Amino acid sequence: MGALPHITSADVEHLLDWTALVEALAEGHRAPRPAIGDTFLARGDDTLLSRAAWVDGMGVAVKSVTVLPGNPARDLPSVNGAMVLFEDGTGLPVAVIDSALVTKWKTAGDSVLGARLLARPDSARLLVVGAGAVAASLIEAYRAVFPRIHVTLWNRTAEKARALAESHGATVVEDLAAAVAGADIISCATMSRDPFLRGDWLRPGQHVDLIGAFKADMREADDAAILRSRIFVDSVETTLDHIGELKDPLARGVIGRDDVLGDLYDIVPGQVGRRDPDEITLFKNGGGAHLDLMTGRVILDAWNAAGR
Repeated sequence: MGALPHITSADVEHLLDWTALVEALAEGHRAPRPAIGDTFLARGDDTLLSRAAWVDGMGVAVKSVTVLPGNPARDLPSVNGAMVLFEDGTGLPVAVIDSALVTKWKTAGDSVLGARLLARPDSARLLVVGAGAVAASLIEAYRAVFPRIHVTLWNRTAEKARALAESHGATVVEDLAAAVAGADIISCATMSRDPFLRGDWLRPGQHVDLIGAFKADMREADDAAILRSRIFVDSVETTLDHIGELKDPLARGVIGRDDVLGDLYDIVPGQVGRRDPDEITLFKNGGGAHLDLMTGRVILDAWNAAGR
């Protein structure tokens, strides 16, 4: 067996397409539900997150990343890692893919698939909260799937928001409450531990896309926002018992497990979803390893198609 291909952004990113990825993720949710295993290790604020998934007929993915919030002060990325893909029938490894490449396309694709299925089809105004790498990919992905959408940005550090807005043709806003009220879709991609998105800012018909919280002690939306919304997730298995956005209000009895109406395996085939134009829908993007696997297969297919 030869050396495994190590696929990077430079190899394939110019071959990838947001709309095609979203379609592949939707199709992946018509396959059997995955076997999933997540492991979290911590050293203070530092985290090692390993996620694995096996989808019968698709294969296996194992992605391990370190999240070190202090790295930007060292001029280093806060998130680093890699993913290994394994062939389904034999279990042989077939590729190593840079985790940043997988995470970029998986994370934004996951959220935009949720929005395509749950947001109002006439949504024309997107508010992105945050100004990091995820925020940049969200702008690209939402524009591909909602081509008429106007993008505004809010970030605690306005200078970072202005830099991202300048490079991506977006508009910076300073009043978060007013920006939330004026948006059709609110997409939050922050590292916040404390809720900042308030339910009393929301209005009927909006779609809330929550991405940033990935640990039990992290929240982006307050209890009022959760209670005002019809709640959906990308995967029940990877969100309810692991991520503070839902684990915290569940533990305190603010909501019950039945208040989470379904995940993408229910939404894609139309078993659950938006019922009327005036309800508020909320989608928690947990980014499980099965989504890494689906995205990794798209990346590997693009690499193979390019004759690499």
